[in-house]
Amino acid sequence: MSPRAGLDRTSITDAALQLVDTEGIEALSLGKLARRLGVRTPSLYNHVDGLSGLKHDLAAYCLREVLERTARSTIGKAGADAIVAFANAYLSYARETPARYTLTLAPDPDNQEVQKLATQLVEIVQAILAHYHLDYQDEIHAIRSLRSLIHGFISLQQASGFRMAVDPQASFNWMLNLFISGLEKT
Repeated sequence: MSPRAGLDRTSITDAALQLVDTEGIEALSLGKLARRLGVRTPSLYNHVDGLSGLKHDLAAYCLREVLERTARSTIGKAGADAIVAFANAYLSYARETPARYTLTLAPDPDNQEVQKLATQLVEIVQAILAHYHLDYQDEIHAIRSLRSLIHGFISLQQASGFRMAVDPQASFNWMLNLFISGLEKT
């Protein structure tokens, strides 16, 4: 196979995201990606730092998507409305792109770009929680709690853990209202 014209980091990332979207993160390999792009595997190393480097690029890309979506959803909102908008934006991202969502979990602490994006996501939550005038420690508890609620719910739903005859979205809303009620009493 001869190298395809236009091969660059962006085209590699786009193809890797398509692969992840259709086959899942576990199917991602440089060999499979090279075949999709019509190049030999070594050609990819001119643009990405191996499979781990590619996964870092994908994690950064997906975190930017989540950041954009959640930030946009909370514009002009405060308090409970902002929390619900943020949580539903995150949930819809996970439902629409489950493999991409997986790439956003537990970002690599050694990757500065990914950590910067993860920090920006936390800053959105801090801005949302400012409405409640929490002290530093309670703010950290609230950030961790909201993250755990959202991610736990997503994980259970992705694992088909909600088989009872009640709409999962109604349960998600109920859970958020319970969280918000607790914040209002703090």
